[in-house]
Amino acid sequence: MRARDKAAVSALLATLAALDNAEAVPVDEGELRGVAVEQSPVGVGATEAARRELSERSVVDVVRAEAAERLEVAAQLTAPAHADRAARLRAEAAVLLRLLDGPGAP
Repeated sequence: MRARDKAAVSALLATLAALDNAEAVPVDEGELRGVAVEQSPVGVGATEAARRELSERSVVDVVRAEAAERLEVAAQLTAPAHADRAARLRAEAAVLLRLLDGPGAP
């Protein structure tokens, strides 16, 4: 991807971050508070947890949600001073939707 396509780069980076967050394992706060310091895990990798593996449908849902969020915010930016920001958000949403509607789309 060329560096000059800022809308695509921005949309893809933010969507990759959203996918990374969706793969995170939820943390139970009760477990965190109930452990004394001397009982806490020690050593390299002691607190690592396997990440969730998203299904193809879940990935599509996250990408669609990212596109929808951009379109929603763009629709709310009605002031002329925000026209550039709204156009950029619409362009980012278009990039994400093109990825979903491209060849081999589910």
